[in-house]
Amino acid sequence: MLHLPPLSLYIHVPWCIRKCPYCDFNSHQADGDLPEREYIRALLADLDEDLRWVQGREIHSIFFGGGTPSLLSARAYEALFKGLKQRLTFAKDIEITLEANPGTFEAEKFAAYRKLGINRLSIGIQSFQPEHLQKLGRVHDREQALRAIKLAKKAGFDNFNLDLMHGLPGQTVEQALDDLQQALAFKPTHLSWYQLTIEPNTEFYKRPPQLPEDDALWDIQEAGLVLLAEHGFDHYEISAHCQPGKASKHNLNYWQFGDYLGIGAGAHGKITLADANVIYRTQKTRLPRDYLNPDKTFLTGKQTIEPEDIGLECLMNGLRLREGMLVEDFEYRTGLTLDAVAEPVAKAQQLGLLNVDKRIYPTEKGQQYLNELLALFLTE
Repeated sequence: MLHLPPLSLYIHVPWCIRKCPYCDFNSHQADGDLPEREYIRALLADLDEDLRWVQGREIHSIFFGGGTPSLLSARAYEALFKGLKQRLTFAKDIEITLEANPGTFEAEKFAAYRKLGINRLSIGIQSFQPEHLQKLGRVHDREQALRAIKLAKKAGFDNFNLDLMHGLPGQTVEQALDDLQQALAFKPTHLSWYQLTIEPNTEFYKRPPQLPEDDALWDIQEAGLVLLAEHGFDHYEISAHCQPGKASKHNLNYWQFGDYLGIGAGAHGKITLADANVIYRTQKTRLPRDYLNPDKTFLTGKQTIEPEDIGLECLMNGLRLREGMLVEDFEYRTGLTLDAVAEPVAKAQQLGLLNVDKRIYPTEKGQQYLNELLALFLTE
């Protein structure tokens, strides 16, 4: 039997100043003024249709992703928060994160964001090296990156994530470590440090840049992990590092197979209906013009996770975490016992990739060969 897991809310803002060549997210270059009022109205109307899936739960985290959510004015967020609070119950310790581009930072706007209740920022730095920022097509430069972090702290954001990439075109080990050192100097509570990958439907896929060789990528990874550990960061997920107690609540909910409503153009959601013993994945219409068109529907996809896939999907998420997940949480959130995934679990244990006691979690070898571990749980 399925039980209701914690519930989060994801809100997608689809516009950005310019599409980055590596980006495969649902983002669209803004031309002229944004239709803020219309979009806020659409978001609340979208949420109204999803309220049936709340099922009496509090919202324990909200994440504004994009695109570039920091393009929207404080006035737009004020109207949105008013509508959200009329419809939803916020947990007392709710985490509310907003993704921000350094090229959009204005002191007054970010101070207003903080007063509205946004209590965590995720700042997309990617690199402090001018040549790498240029190769990545970022709209900000090094000075804007430094200024953005300083303004965030001045506005009262003492809980913030910095996004950094490594394995960039032409990047050396020394340059990658220098990026980390500059980020660490600002004492962030969280760092997302991930390797640049070439994704389909991106400019880099059409015209691939020359990336470092595998040996250089391995050296960067090893040296960076040592540096982060020396600064007290817990490597709690593949590319996520945090100070003690500062893991992202929102992302943890994803990885621990929690539920989340997804509103906004192209947003995805996951919903459990315990009474019906079913789990759905949802998707909203992608193009902003369609999302704003009152003659079109918000919900464009609702797929049932087949019973035989629930356990596999749960572990595909949970094993991204170094601590994995409690066996009792697996059973509670899937309505299954580990017997349902006995074959891949046994194979992973035989290969020395997985441990099972009160928790199910990757071994040191499993963390090192995580893709191979996760592949064991893929359905044919």
